[in-house]
Amino acid sequence: MSDLVRVRDAHLHNLRHVNVDFPRGKVVAFTGVSGSGKSSLAFGTVHGESQRRYLESVAPFARRLIGSAVDPQVEHIDGIPPTVALEQRTAAGGARSTVGTLTNLSNSIRLLFSRVGTHPDGLQLYSDSFSPNTAEGQCPRCHGAGYLMEPTESSMVPDPTLSIMDGAIASWPGAWQGKNFRDILAVLGVDVHAPWQDLPQDTRDWVLFTDETPVVTVTPERSPSQTQRTYQGQWMSAADHLKKSAANSKSEHTRARALKHMNRSTCPDCRGHRLTPEALRFRYLDRSIVDMTAMPLEDLRALLTDRAERAGDPTTPQEEAERILLPTVLPVLDAVTGLGLGHLSMDRQARTLSTGELQRLRLAALLRSGLFGVAYVLDEPSAGLHPSEKGILQDLFTDFIEQGNSVLIVEHDMSLVAQADWIVDVGPRAGEGGGEVLFSGPTDELESVGASQTARYLGAEKPQPAGPGDVRAAAGELVITGASARTLQNVTVRVPLGTLTAITGRSGAGKTTLLTEVIGRALSENVRTTVNDDDPADAADPVGPDTDDSAPVLGGVTGADRVNRLVHITQKPIGRTPRSCLATYTGLFDRVRQLFAGTEEAKRRGWGVGRFSYNSPEGRCPDCSGVGQIEVELIFLPGSFTTCPTCHGQRYAPDTLDVQWNGLTIAGVLALTVDDAVEVFAEDQRVARALRALQAIGLGYLRLGQSATELSGGEAQRIKLATELQRTARGRTVYLMDEPTTGLHPADVDLLVAELNRLVDAGATVIVVEHDMRVVAGCDHVIDLDAGRIVAEGTPAVVAASGTATGDCL
Repeated sequence: MSDLVRVRDAHLHNLRHVNVDFPRGKVVAFTGVSGSGKSSLAFGTVHGESQRRYLESVAPFARRLIGSAVDPQVEHIDGIPPTVALEQRTAAGGARSTVGTLTNLSNSIRLLFSRVGTHPDGLQLYSDSFSPNTAEGQCPRCHGAGYLMEPTESSMVPDPTLSIMDGAIASWPGAWQGKNFRDILAVLGVDVHAPWQDLPQDTRDWVLFTDETPVVTVTPERSPSQTQRTYQGQWMSAADHLKKSAANSKSEHTRARALKHMNRSTCPDCRGHRLTPEALRFRYLDRSIVDMTAMPLEDLRALLTDRAERAGDPTTPQEEAERILLPTVLPVLDAVTGLGLGHLSMDRQARTLSTGELQRLRLAALLRSGLFGVAYVLDEPSAGLHPSEKGILQDLFTDFIEQGNSVLIVEHDMSLVAQADWIVDVGPRAGEGGGEVLFSGPTDELESVGASQTARYLGAEKPQPAGPGDVRAAAGELVITGASARTLQNVTVRVPLGTLTAITGRSGAGKTTLLTEVIGRALSENVRTTVNDDDPADAADPVGPDTDDSAPVLGGVTGADRVNRLVHITQKPIGRTPRSCLATYTGLFDRVRQLFAGTEEAKRRGWGVGRFSYNSPEGRCPDCSGVGQIEVELIFLPGSFTTCPTCHGQRYAPDTLDVQWNGLTIAGVLALTVDDAVEVFAEDQRVARALRALQAIGLGYLRLGQSATELSGGEAQRIKLATELQRTARGRTVYLMDEPTTGLHPADVDLLVAELNRLVDAGATVIVVEHDMRVVAGCDHVIDLDAGRIVAEGTPAVVAASGTATGDCL
């Protein structure tokens, strides 16, 4: 009993005052359907209590420098070791974040070049001089970006047949500022009514690029009844205004719009390498730092290992520095390549990595930490791994246990769960229908628990794939020839339209690149409507220093004329702040506010729909500004959020809550779960349609007002899919989804696949990157990749007989 962790009266989130025991020094899997409470137990309770105890031991001055811990809401935990948590995250830092910076390999390699590298006589640089992110190292012309964003006539005036008055200069802002520029030009004598292409070239160049800033008296055109007021207007060229907006605007949307009207080109000074000419002249092992950071990590490991083995006793300061530095680099490379990430390079942008690759990079950091007596709490470590690569995790867990540690995993992959020593199964359902520990014991005893949905998928008779049965006949074919992007080189891909297609392959095979950079780009350039969830910040801060030479290259594209619409659904968050929630994203809250505005009480008070928005100053709580929480800043303790004492978390002003619809306040509606709201809004087809779509893909446990910041990547992706499922017309649409089953219990996977098949049956084409072989087996078509090549394609049966890694798993 002394080797047990004992949890008593855990009641965080939906946990129902549970008691549970599990062993230390073992691999313990926390399982259950999505939203059942397993993460609340493993992370919020166990890890949260460990955090709380650690913070109690820290000096008050240091405590305020540490982020506040979650209140674990547990009576007591005995036998808890210190914990190290690794939660699932899709964010990977800014545009300059790379594999090298995430693993700290960049620091060591820069030191090698500065201390050991060969260089011209008289030229010696510090390690910062080899970083494009420092003033010493970055190319002075492009500031370490590797590219230049410059406005050109064609980028600012895409349609020269228009006149200035009709909007020829598309880069100008709208509203008053754009009109101001037009009025100034009219005063200066420029013909604003003539087609742009008919203006003299010197006039066009002056309007777009002049450095002159004349001030003129402007009399704006107004109706006869309005007072004519003049003002002094100062001219600024279209290019200067665009550059100013891109450089100084605090609005990501404004910056993104400005960059849209600029052309991107490789920096001519550094040729896209981002560094100063001096840094590029250094060599180590006959390679520049650009050459070395572009090598696959497995090749870099082999190169440096060979160098370390051949090195003799140091006789110079440089050799001594090399002897010290190489042992700091090689363990990192061993850990990263040992987790199947040898295909990555140090200069690979972090934003281009899959969720699974990011997860394993963080696991590599844990692997080399050398801690003893801790409990590693891991959130779905199998995410992004091909079935043939799961052995990597087993070896990792074995290493952790042999080092005297414990491993707690929140996991949905049944092959990994089956190999755990102990299972804590939470359920039986999600949200308020869950929160109970159904079983805690040895893995092989779970099958006897009838209430457990996990037990169904661990048993000998596993459910069959949720597929349509017979393979569907294609309604045409999308063919892309001569496509090259990242690891993909001159591939030809064929996608049958009107089917469910899976793209498979091991890590680094090129699956996401094929989905996004090839199929996504080909369709976005050839269809009328493209819907994606790109963040404006991504457009305003382009991903890394990719040059024109490394941009995806597409050959011929045929069959795109059979597609009317492209929808790309990713796991990016549906909002960055607590103000964005499930109800607002899906659009159903607009209708809810209309219903409240239509009540007799709202009409009597003269309130419209704006009154029932928690973002509206007149309707929201004045103390928390509609957030429902207030941040408490303490002098010697870490700051934390507490429920607003005025509105008690309801977000609204008291008088707004006086209005009720069907016995509910607007805050009461936001507090409903999707399942509860289905009954409440059964008579309103617009709201009910949105709710049924959410319910159909297993999100019935979420509350309508649940903050976007509280949602997992998998939940965010399914909410986006549900938003699409609301649409009444979906024919001739192509949906792209990257690992949609991430974070889903097998029971929820079945629900998701059923909805994907509904889309296909309605005439759409669905293309998914997928590692779950049950999902792949239920598809109509499979495209299997390995090392940037298509190694098998056809029906699941055809690929299963192909002898590839995916085929063997199928």
